[in-house]
Amino acid sequence: MPARLTAASSIATWLDHPRGGPLLRGLLAAGGQDESALAPVRLLPLERLVALSGGQLPAEAVADLVRRASADDDADDDADGDGEATEQGLGASDVPRALPQWQERVSTGRFTGMTVVVTGAGSGIGRATASRVAREGGRVVAVDVVAERLDALAADLGPRAQEAGGEVVVVTADITDPDGVARILEAAGSDVAGLANVAGVMDDMTPVHEVTDAVWERVMRINVDGMMRLTRAVVPLMLARGGGSVVNVASEAGLRGSAAGAAYTTSKHAVVGLTKSSAVMYGRLGVRVNAVAPGPVITGIEARFASELGAERIGGLLATIPDPVQPEQLAASITFLLSDDGVNVSGTVLASDGGWSAQ
Repeated sequence: MPARLTAASSIATWLDHPRGGPLLRGLLAAGGQDESALAPVRLLPLERLVALSGGQLPAEAVADLVRRASADDDADDDADGDGEATEQGLGASDVPRALPQWQERVSTGRFTGMTVVVTGAGSGIGRATASRVAREGGRVVAVDVVAERLDALAADLGPRAQEAGGEVVVVTADITDPDGVARILEAAGSDVAGLANVAGVMDDMTPVHEVTDAVWERVMRINVDGMMRLTRAVVPLMLARGGGSVVNVASEAGLRGSAAGAAYTTSKHAVVGLTKSSAVMYGRLGVRVNAVAPGPVITGIEARFASELGAERIGGLLATIPDPVQPEQLAASITFLLSDDGVNVSGTVLASDGGWSAQ
């Protein structure tokens, strides 16, 4: 008999359960989604969805799922009793309660007159960053490798940016390609005040003795080489204008060895090194260079385990991480450092990770 499901059971356990799986999929379908929406949070307890859903999944719905999944077990347990089913592991005091929801507060005019290049702008943290800058009056050069994503961004964000005095310029380009970098510079013009290096890819959680050349080279090419090449091209423009701000998206994997595989962890440690070196080199020339190290974020980047050892060593540790947050919460950290609000900050790695790095 399958183990009894509770609110503390992982989402993966629910999806794999003969009764819990259909119930959870049915709940998703009622909201117009499927289980792929849960891919980034499969290892988290079901009860964490209450806080992550932003009010779309109330605590009562989680309690109802537990009751329905446990109905058969409770019926068996009560066969010789009074027939009243009870929840195991979800008493009245245990019903998960949502934390107060964070609300984005746009600072009108914070980026007025500034051109900011944002990579990875078609989705996730990059899209949220581009949106925040544009709605605060900036001219955003939004870069991504997928044209359809940029078209959707422009259609959604363009009118709102104009209302705020901002602008959205989209560029379909690969930052690892010199021609792509050239197109970005052409679209940006000579007066670039900010660069948010957000574009990146995850690895497959393999340790060094299992990592393939293909995974290693792809991760390093995008996460390190592409970031370096675009930064190398933009910094002279900042020096010429007398200053600017570069924000590199690192990762919790840039601070520890227990958040990803060998390739991704190495790449994000390299991002930290590039950040610190650049901050020293340009600190007296008006160019600030910082990094943001996100913890778990709900984006399209999914952790896949291609290694049994990786799943054993890292998968178990992921159960203790803070709740994933929305990309807009990372954009708040990134735009702080991009803007003049971060005037006295350079060479730092801001852990925007819900306290994970304090564990």
